[in-house]
Amino acid sequence: MSEFQTVLFEVENRVATITLNRPERKNAMNQQMKDELRECWRRVKADPDIWVAIVTGAGDAFSSGADVESLATGGFVKPDRWRELAMIEGIVELPTPRRLRVHKPVIAAVNGVVAGFSLDLVTEADIPIASERAYFLDPHVSIGYVSSHEMVNMARRVPLAVCLRMALLGSRERMAAQRAYEVGLITEVVPHDRLMPRARELAEMILSNAPLAVWGTKMAILQGIGLPIPQAEEIAAGYLEIVEQSEDHQEGPRAFVEKRKPVWKAR
Repeated sequence: MSEFQTVLFEVENRVATITLNRPERKNAMNQQMKDELRECWRRVKADPDIWVAIVTGAGDAFSSGADVESLATGGFVKPDRWRELAMIEGIVELPTPRRLRVHKPVIAAVNGVVAGFSLDLVTEADIPIASERAYFLDPHVSIGYVSSHEMVNMARRVPLAVCLRMALLGSRERMAAQRAYEVGLITEVVPHDRLMPRARELAEMILSNAPLAVWGTKMAILQGIGLPIPQAEEIAAGYLEIVEQSEDHQEGPRAFVEKRKPVWKAR
């Protein structure tokens, strides 16, 4: 069980479950949650006994985004002005899996509202799924903020016109789960009471595959986005070459020939 105050962190059968846990505030992100969530992703990345992660929210919300009270009262820690203007520290240190270069698969189980800042946890998930009760919005412009990294990420997940509509209409636009599925923001809509069981089923499917091959495949795809195909293929070939040196690479064909399930060791 987690020792954190705003996040639950549990590991079972090689799956880490990260639960945003401020249900009384619809899991709004304050500075403490940012710090604790960042530590959770670092643990996922570093722990050899964690092969997959699931992120979800407690109660009836995934996350309503940044805690507006913290924004209004200066409750968030800001980087120094030069770094802020350079958009270095504030972006790199966001508590999201890709910013922290988590190479292991991430499943987002979206159980309710996703707003603003927390959209990154959906667009950066490798397999985002949602309850039929989930909905998505970006209220930045409605409270006087520029929607920055959230919509930059969104524009790489959904059609540009869909992204612009959400960004410019602000809190006046809510995208339902089914619409999110239709535009490619999420990969599946499930009945609300099936959300976490389905997330765990997907995690188990991932665990049945060779972990190093899974991690290398994820990174090969992501590192190649935006590059010309020949360069992207070179990056993918580099990950393939590394994984080919592993014990698991030998175990896969051996298990197939011997007609048994492979025993993966992540080495």
